[in-house]
Amino acid sequence: MSNSAETTSQRPLRVAIVGAGPAGVYAADILTKSNEVKDGDVEVSIDLFEAYPAPYGLIRYGVAPDHPRIKGIVNALHKVLDRGDIRFLGNVTYGRDLTLHDFRSFYDAVIFSTGAIKDAELNIPGIELEGSFGGADFVSWYDGHPDVPREWPLDAKEVAVIGNGNVALDVARMLSKHADDLLVTEIPDNVYAGLKSSPVTDVHVFGRRGPAQIKFTPLELRELSHCNDVDIVLYPEDFEFDEASDEAIRNNNQIKTMVNTLTNWLVEEHAEAEQPSSRRLHLHFLHSPVEIVSEDGTGKVSGIKFERMQLDGTGNAKGTGEFVDYPIQAVYRAIGYHGSPLDELEYDARRGVIPNDGGRVLNADGKPVPGIYATGWIKRGPVGLIGHTKGDALETIGCLLEDRLTLPPAENPNPQAIIDLLEERGIAYTTWEGWNKLDAHEVALGAAWTAENPDAGVVRERIKVVPREDMIGISRD
Repeated sequence: MSNSAETTSQRPLRVAIVGAGPAGVYAADILTKSNEVKDGDVEVSIDLFEAYPAPYGLIRYGVAPDHPRIKGIVNALHKVLDRGDIRFLGNVTYGRDLTLHDFRSFYDAVIFSTGAIKDAELNIPGIELEGSFGGADFVSWYDGHPDVPREWPLDAKEVAVIGNGNVALDVARMLSKHADDLLVTEIPDNVYAGLKSSPVTDVHVFGRRGPAQIKFTPLELRELSHCNDVDIVLYPEDFEFDEASDEAIRNNNQIKTMVNTLTNWLVEEHAEAEQPSSRRLHLHFLHSPVEIVSEDGTGKVSGIKFERMQLDGTGNAKGTGEFVDYPIQAVYRAIGYHGSPLDELEYDARRGVIPNDGGRVLNADGKPVPGIYATGWIKRGPVGLIGHTKGDALETIGCLLEDRLTLPPAENPNPQAIIDLLEERGIAYTTWEGWNKLDAHEVALGAAWTAENPDAGVVRERIKVVPREDMIGISRD
């Protein structure tokens, strides 16, 4: 047995997890419930770090607020952290407040679960024009992210959203939905005010391939039909199916459901409506963006050009040489997320991930870095649904447990030592008890609004606190 094994065998294995979104919480939960821990082969002591004052990561700052199923995920994560066997330390930023050297000094193993929050790039002319936005930035704004501006320029009547995944649909739905219909969610007051003043009439969602290749989920798609005073507009020329599409429809129930839903909407489109709605959400397929244009010389978006595409028999699309222009005043690219580099770790810029082998972080020579691991989107890239991160975490925790006898031991494994360091550096860290205070405060804000607006006919369960300083103050009071 190595010296490190002898050292850690006399005390709990100290593990730091950087990132308190679903990936980080799942990793902590899986580790505490592992057979090795349950059988008494190893005892663990876990600290869960988060750059924001509040936990939950993507659930709090990356998912549209009108998704009711998100509450179920929050409740599940809350139960894990509320058990008391995982310590939450918020408002602590890796690379600024704590370095890799710091983590190595206090922990035997470090798991990075920092996710992916940046927009994937779209390299077409005009992408830099005023009125061209990243979908992820807009999501951060309407979700009340503490580090983005409080205001958002919502002055366009016609808007393009580029992408055919769930984020694109979220962005389009939030842009087209009436603000009053969002009062039942936890949106902050500044977001409600911004959306309330929006003059938008038409939101266009563009996908490069056909209806059988969309990346939405059936639930996301069906939610569109529940938007009050918003018509869904489809175009017959976009409904093209090749051999691969037909096969996918036959063999994949999810694709079959979505194609049937879209086809039914196309057939029934507005047939029963006595008068058109005040807003329209257009779904376009077989459109590849070519250029965002500014015709008036002001540097502001005034239109967008697409090349019409056609399927090639394999489900992929190729250009037709036919181009079409749409007058719009804002563009949101929602073609995916991209991970960010982390100090002192290798980074794959093309994929936006930390290079790893099954969760073991690799150095420049492609060899595992002892005691350093990754899970979630920073490990595998921003693909899949939230639940898929459980499989990621299971693999990563499996590797950590396999390595436990050879991990480099922490110099100072006392759980109080990291707290002393944070306080010495003047870092206003938040705790799980602090989150419960903030949680209660946000619920109280919702109750107060409901009481003050009895004629609104709306019950607000909570209202998000946005300013970071307010979140910290409430949490630490």
